[in-house]
Amino acid sequence: MTHKLWHTLTPEDVLTATGSDMIHGLSDTEAAARKTQHGPNELQERGGISPLRLLWDQFTNTMVLILIAAAVISGFLGKVTETAAIAAIVVLFALLGFLQEYQAERAMAALKRMAVPLVRVRRGGALRELTARELVPGDIVLLEAGNAVPADLRLLESVNLRIQEAALTGESEAVEKHTDPIPETEVSLGDRRNMAYMGTVATYGRGSAVVVATGMDTELGRIATLLQSVETGMTPLQRRLDQVGKQLAVGGVIVAALVMAIGVLRGESLQDMFLTAVAIAVAVVPEGLPAVVTVTLALGAQRMLRRRALIRKLPAVETLGSVTTICSDKTGTLTENRMTVTIISVAGHYLELQGTAHHPAAALRVPDPSPDFLENQPPEIGLALAAGALCNDASLRSDPETGRYLALGDPTEGALLVAASQAGLRRKELEAVAPRVGELPFDAERKRMTTVHRLPEDLAQLPRALRALADPPAPFVAFTKGAVDGLLPLCQNIWLKGETVPMDDHWRKRIDTANTEMAQNGMRVLGLALRWQSDTAPIEEDLIFIGLTGMIDPPRPEVKSAVAVCRTAGMRPIMITGDHPLTARFIAHDLGITENMSVKTGQDLGRMSPEELAAVVGEVSVYARVTPEHKLRIVEALQARGEVVAMTGDGVNDSPALRKADIGIAMGIAGTDVAKEASEMVLLDDNFATIVSAVEEGRVIYDNIRRFVKFSIAGNIGKVLVMLLAPLTGINVALLPLQLLWLNLLTDGLLGLGLGVEIPEPNTMKRPPRRPQEPLFDSVLAQHVIWVGLIIGLTALGVGALYHDVRDPDNRWQTMIFTTLAFMQMGQALASRSTRASLMSMGFFSNPVLIGLVGITALLQLMVLYVPFFAPFFQVVPLGVGELLVCAGLGLGMLLLIEMEKAWQRRREDTRQPPA
Repeated sequence: MTHKLWHTLTPEDVLTATGSDMIHGLSDTEAAARKTQHGPNELQERGGISPLRLLWDQFTNTMVLILIAAAVISGFLGKVTETAAIAAIVVLFALLGFLQEYQAERAMAALKRMAVPLVRVRRGGALRELTARELVPGDIVLLEAGNAVPADLRLLESVNLRIQEAALTGESEAVEKHTDPIPETEVSLGDRRNMAYMGTVATYGRGSAVVVATGMDTELGRIATLLQSVETGMTPLQRRLDQVGKQLAVGGVIVAALVMAIGVLRGESLQDMFLTAVAIAVAVVPEGLPAVVTVTLALGAQRMLRRRALIRKLPAVETLGSVTTICSDKTGTLTENRMTVTIISVAGHYLELQGTAHHPAAALRVPDPSPDFLENQPPEIGLALAAGALCNDASLRSDPETGRYLALGDPTEGALLVAASQAGLRRKELEAVAPRVGELPFDAERKRMTTVHRLPEDLAQLPRALRALADPPAPFVAFTKGAVDGLLPLCQNIWLKGETVPMDDHWRKRIDTANTEMAQNGMRVLGLALRWQSDTAPIEEDLIFIGLTGMIDPPRPEVKSAVAVCRTAGMRPIMITGDHPLTARFIAHDLGITENMSVKTGQDLGRMSPEELAAVVGEVSVYARVTPEHKLRIVEALQARGEVVAMTGDGVNDSPALRKADIGIAMGIAGTDVAKEASEMVLLDDNFATIVSAVEEGRVIYDNIRRFVKFSIAGNIGKVLVMLLAPLTGINVALLPLQLLWLNLLTDGLLGLGLGVEIPEPNTMKRPPRRPQEPLFDSVLAQHVIWVGLIIGLTALGVGALYHDVRDPDNRWQTMIFTTLAFMQMGQALASRSTRASLMSMGFFSNPVLIGLVGITALLQLMVLYVPFFAPFFQVVPLGVGELLVCAGLGLGMLLLIEMEKAWQRRREDTRQPPA
């Protein structure tokens, strides 16, 4: 069936276009034919990455390719031990990467689980129950409160029907539905009030509808298509490490080829030179880097879990440290996802309740009422609260485990009950003295509700809030609540200081002004009125206006401070929501997300070219009434500007943008399975402030990985220099490939893990994020790596030359080079804990993990030297005490040299600072 703008058509035209009948539905024959044409009503997975492809991708990493080449050459040369050792490292690295990425391809399974099992359908003139999978376009579906919408529907009948569409549009409040056509063609999903969409839930009323789209043709199916078509890029860490790997590969190949060529020209055997080339390739590659990075990220993820952030994909830990922009949904992320009464405005009185960022709303708890609350308020305030509680069909249910209250029923009515409860007014207690005896239910056409209550014969039984009615002219009182524009024309009087006074133009203008101001502040406004009655039949005329209530989904109390910390840390928060523009602007301004008050809607974005959007995203921080495609375009436009984007969200509508963002952050409590599966991180407490803690952890982890890379590359430069310059001293192969592999894994692996758990620097959250294009090596780091590598290489080579003796069959000189390199890197690791602070000022034992690993490294190196089993394997000999002290002393000297460099840098920085 071709796609139509179904919301613009009348119900009769929709039935004609779908070839259906409201009474009889489709025939079985026609339904079968349409199922053959359109397929089953389910989401289909397309283009997922197979596990074998994921595993293959692990072997295309630059550093892995270098190791594979080294293993192959060693195998050709008959070096079985070296080949097996290098191959083991390759397999370990590949398995770690595979397991890490395998979970990333499961988002479609979560989408498919949203299917509705059974649906009531009119087919062949009879009412049947079918599985949602059997639905076809043209089927007539019956909906009632509690039903999940099984396909995209055009409503044919709506009796007080309301549908909760937060998962699809982001709007927190259930949407009132009608059947009238909407003439505008460009209308956002949230404003298509005559449509119902797959994946949403009916919360109130009932209705019937015709199916207009099934399966992948639905709006949910379009999201699934977007989710599968989004290409995920490399994280900043992956880009930097890939860059380092390629640089090392090029350098290693050039050096290895150069050494081999020089050796052959000098008359050395080709096999020996191949062996030397393999050794240099192994020396260049920091084999411990993948393992250290993975373990460091995993440890960081564990620390973040303790801070209520669950990491699903390890590189996301580091990506957080690079984030420059946080795109956040409003409902449930910045706000509490519950309507709250924040304003009560009655004649001559205006009361602001809890619920704004200036007066944070507490958790949804009904506290012990303050006995002085109503005594300190005008009687009209109590009357308005009591009217909202009595003209109400919702209820509050307590959770004994958490002490929290859950509003059952319409969220707006639940908010009125909570507001009344905060003043000590319980609906059950109010109805005990003023029972309901008549009602006129809410409907979308009238937009109001009326209940009639019998007043007690003994008026002293009335609670304080209703004592303003102490001299009633009739035995019954009716309370009406509803939209102000529909309620105000019915009011002829206004309740003022316990009396009824005529409603004149002055009061009408005041009420209209108050209504407009509250609406512009993003609130839903309800009017409250009463009427004396002699019988129980509700009458909605000649009403007495009581006052207004303004409701809003309030910001989370901790979000405003979290937004401020984001700005201090150089990050820009952006709100992207499906909610109303006025509501979005008010919340965003209240939280400090926007200062220019500029808001763009989905319709605005739909008319923009990519170039126009690229300019807008640099200025506008609030977007409302957006579709999934718009969210995706915003993220892509920000990324095109060089931003590292974090996207938070909880609904199905967020999933494509979550996956496209550099890091997707889903809500753990309110979030859908789809959002969680598409994200890299899940906030277990749905707390925006947790993101700030996660960003700090990400920055710390990047700093630690950078420390390790600096430490590792400097050490590897030293080893390469030993291999490269050894022929100048008469040594053909200074170290065997297995010895180099041991050194790299021992020092880079164990010592690198110690550096990976270093404590954060004091200014971690006071500096701007790193630029995405910023290389891993800056000039300062490069200078450090070069001079430290030169010292390590020349010192170890000097020791080898000093002990070299061609007549020594045990090659003691090789063992001295081997051990000197090990101890010098131990000293280097201890001094590399900070780029500025001295080891003593940091506290020698402030990183006990590193201290312990230095001790283990020393013990393992001694074990290789002195345990007979390892001697033939590594081809080493035991060293004497004096020789061992020489190696350890050189390691201490390396530590002191780096500490001297840091002292010099501190003095230079201090002299540059202006005097206080």
